[in-house]
Amino acid sequence: MSEIVDDPVEVRKAKRQALIEDGGNPYAFTFEASAKALELTERYADLPDGETTVDMVSVAGRIMAFRDQGKLAFVVLRDGSGDIQLFCRVNTLGEQAYEQLKDLDIGDFIGVEGLMMRTQRGQLSILAQSFELLTKALRPLPEKFHGLSDKETRYRQRYVDLIMNPEVKEVFAKRFKIIDALRFAAKLHGFVEVETPMLHPIPGGATAKPFVTHYNALSRDFYLRVAPELHLKRLLVGGFERVFEINRSFRNEGMDHSHNPEFTMLEAYQAYTDVAGIAEFTREVIQAACLAANNTLRFEYQGVEVDLGGTWPVKSMLDLVSEAVGQPISFDCDYKLLKSLAKSNHLAIQPQWGKGKLIGELFEKLVEPKLVQPVFVSDHPLEVSPLAKKTVGDPQLTSRYELFICGREFANLFSELNDPVDQRERFEAQLAAKAAGDEEAMGYDEDYIRALEYGMPPAGGVGIGIDRLVMLLTNAESIRDVLLFPQMREESF
Repeated sequence: MSEIVDDPVEVRKAKRQALIEDGGNPYAFTFEASAKALELTERYADLPDGETTVDMVSVAGRIMAFRDQGKLAFVVLRDGSGDIQLFCRVNTLGEQAYEQLKDLDIGDFIGVEGLMMRTQRGQLSILAQSFELLTKALRPLPEKFHGLSDKETRYRQRYVDLIMNPEVKEVFAKRFKIIDALRFAAKLHGFVEVETPMLHPIPGGATAKPFVTHYNALSRDFYLRVAPELHLKRLLVGGFERVFEINRSFRNEGMDHSHNPEFTMLEAYQAYTDVAGIAEFTREVIQAACLAANNTLRFEYQGVEVDLGGTWPVKSMLDLVSEAVGQPISFDCDYKLLKSLAKSNHLAIQPQWGKGKLIGELFEKLVEPKLVQPVFVSDHPLEVSPLAKKTVGDPQLTSRYELFICGREFANLFSELNDPVDQRERFEAQLAAKAAGDEEAMGYDEDYIRALEYGMPPAGGVGIGIDRLVMLLTNAESIRDVLLFPQMREESF
């Protein structure tokens, strides 16, 4: 018996069982609430202190605090909009109901009916006339001041995090506004929202290591998509001129403060434009998302002032790397020089890397962290851009931009490659890279080549990382702070 008394879960289980034995139901089916806490707070904002109305309301929510003062109890009830106080008197509820009220626990869900009032001390309240237990909580919530603060626990038990830390809910409310704003802005630009497969027979659309699954009905392996790109561009071939998808994609790679193996992107493709045209679209939809989240284009991210207003500059990767290493860098440079620069900057060089990959790695190490205000970086090497058109006049570079803000990439933009002969050669190069041990190299998609052979109009395309964008616009330090259920290592029970 002492073990039950000492264990709060067992105490609550005993209450649950006693209620059932008395003919009650600790898990109700429904409750008709007439109002939300926030609605009542706004509606009765001018109610004078000490006044009780004749307005009967009903609310439902979770008990967050309980203060018993003998024949009077104050209960804080939280619903999806906020908190409201319940003013509970024994002479109003009756002796039996009041005793049942005192037997409730913090965390229980109840429905309450009562009159709107304001206490002498100015607290808007509901004078409870009756209540109903809707859900008996068997596990106690963390203590208010010693509660859920450990980040690992918060991410793993997001449901408790949302209960105990209301500011976390605000982050996700902003996330949903950001996604809505991106969708609305894309449609305003004439883009059609589409859906494409998440299971792919061939990994493609980005250089990334895929997750592998087995399709029993077809007796073969499939891959969770690393990007929807190749299917969206098939739609350009088919006659859709502006398409986008807000999609879940998967990459079987590491987890850190800015990477999660399952993530959300907006990908959009527009016929009859190029990388510069799609860059304008990118800027405008991101600015729309920022205004939806913060009502301003100027804000602070982790102590740094950021301004997303105006137009955003375009700077060459080669120029930026040249500035960083203190000497001119181009494809005319000797391979040994580039390799030496990579080694001196502590890059782990792979034997299959060419000049383009070395330049790309130098950029990532030396330049990326310093790009704070929004900038589109151009002149990406062909070696690391298998789906972008070659730059006119320099076939070793591609018509590709990457958007950087606060040292992170937020968007990848192309003048889309629509030459099937060129695309076939690049797929073959990707196969060679895969054979040499590159697990991120794309597969060879023969059907996509066939689609291009039917003809794809000139087009610009972009992929925008929504999770990172939400991090930026909510001042979140980690990607896990903006994912409701981030991927976690296995928990031991």
